[in-house]
Amino acid sequence: MKKSLVAIVLACVGLAGGQTAPQPPAQAAASPQQPQQQKKEIKDPAEYNAYVGAVQQQDAAAKISGLEAFLAQYPNSVMKEDALDLLMATYQQAGNQAKVVETANRLLAVNPDNTKALVLLAYLERSSQKWADAKQHAEHGLQALPKMPKPDGVSDADFTKQKSQLSALLNSVAGLSALQLKDYPEAQKYLRAAVEADPNNVENIYPLALAYLTASPSDDVNGLFFIARAANLIADPKGKADVIKFGHSKYRTYHGSDDGWNELLAQTATTALPPAGFTITKYVPPTPQQQADEIAKTKKPEEMGFAEWELILSVGSPESQDKVWSVLKGKVLQLAQVRVIGSSATKLQLAASVDDIDQKRADIELTMLAPLPVKLIPKEGADILFEGTPVSYTANPFVITMEKGALLTKAAPAPAKKPPVHKKRPGA
Repeated sequence: MKKSLVAIVLACVGLAGGQTAPQPPAQAAASPQQPQQQKKEIKDPAEYNAYVGAVQQQDAAAKISGLEAFLAQYPNSVMKEDALDLLMATYQQAGNQAKVVETANRLLAVNPDNTKALVLLAYLERSSQKWADAKQHAEHGLQALPKMPKPDGVSDADFTKQKSQLSALLNSVAGLSALQLKDYPEAQKYLRAAVEADPNNVENIYPLALAYLTASPSDDVNGLFFIARAANLIADPKGKADVIKFGHSKYRTYHGSDDGWNELLAQTATTALPPAGFTITKYVPPTPQQQADEIAKTKKPEEMGFAEWELILSVGSPESQDKVWSVLKGKVLQLAQVRVIGSSATKLQLAASVDDIDQKRADIELTMLAPLPVKLIPKEGADILFEGTPVSYTANPFVITMEKGALLTKAAPAPAKKPPVHKKRPGA
């Protein structure tokens, strides 16, 4: 977390130094000019002197000793919360983190809505990766923040600014913790609030991008915007290159091509948040029928391989199927490297495409022109070269029926591969 956030936490705890001083016993009576919110009053002079004596210590160790002694001697004092508040700040000043945590919890036992204790616990738990505790205290802190009392000597403007900073910090802690806990909607909510409060803090922007991109379902449009924004703000050259590579890959997968990626990087260099109407077009792959029709439109049936015939005759439009079948039907075809699935003297079940060979599924039924001698009947699993004449086909499951079959002996090319049905996006 950025050092500026540490400063905010310390400034928050430092507010305890400006807390309202208790009235001494001699000033217990209220005057007509007293403000409506009465100051706390210690009636016992000894208790008053013990408190003031501890508070006025300049040395941190002496102040801690004095406050601890006061709390031990007067456990029910009207100033207990104030004393714990100042004690927590002094332990923080002395660098005793364990005592800071202990005192913050003592403070919450007195006042569960004490904002300063909640902020410190959330921040320290986030630093020690106690994500569930950090999220709980950050969320409680956000609820308590509007009720945080303004210390004496702090202007309204300064107090408003400080509460805004604390809100950003608490949203950051809650969002980062939610992301680690894989609570993506909560991570998006809190981190988006933190980013809107501090649009140049990449330590919130990058996790926000991840919260959008890794959710299920993902919010790729917002995620891609903020991953590009993060890439612009990262100073470390290697880190910047890694984020650009990651964002570019995510963009290409979502959009289907590189078109627009460089423009998005340029836009997010100067634009902190997605503008109204911002969108990125999602790539939608063609359906198998669309792909089959495109092949039928751009290639002659004589130029196609068996797998392309199969695709068109299986899922193509009636027009595409008619275009191909009108050429194939009744024409003598020679096919090579066709796998025998089943065989007899008069009929062979064959697989001609790579996919059907792998699945051991026949896509050709070939009736021989004449019965084969027993010794020439091909064995199951053998690859053969043959010729035959297509007479009919079924689309699903695809089988083309051929007649006048004959085995050939010359060397044959490799079996046909089915064209891909766009399982991957272009450029991915």
